[in-house]
Amino acid sequence: LNKPIINMKLIIAATLAASAAAFAPAQVAQTSTALNAFEGEVGVQAPLGLFDPLGLLDDADQERFDRLRYVEVKHGRIAQLAFLGNIITRAGIHLPGNIDYAGNAFDSFPNGVAALIGPD
Repeated sequence: LNKPIINMKLIIAATLAASAAAFAPAQVAQTSTALNAFEGEVGVQAPLGLFDPLGLLDDADQERFDRLRYVEVKHGRIAQLAFLGNIITRAGIHLPGNIDYAGNAFDSFPNGVAALIGPD
């Protein structure tokens, strides 16, 4: 009669220990790369660290990193404006006036790729 109670207590204790271990913080291996100089920058995330698949920052200093960050933000903003311009012209909103001195109006050209290759 005493043996099943001891077994049950052992099972309960093992279950509690296993569930407590599930919530313990995991050990993260520290990687050693040449990019450790930029690990404190904004946008660096825990599992990957600094994501540089092309190796543009292999032998870079802080000035090169800042330049590449600036150029990345600038190109992102240009891409956002290009997308917004595409959406606006597809909605039928065009700039007023003529695009050239021959009298061609902005709204006389089709939207999207048809403006480049023509309506045919």
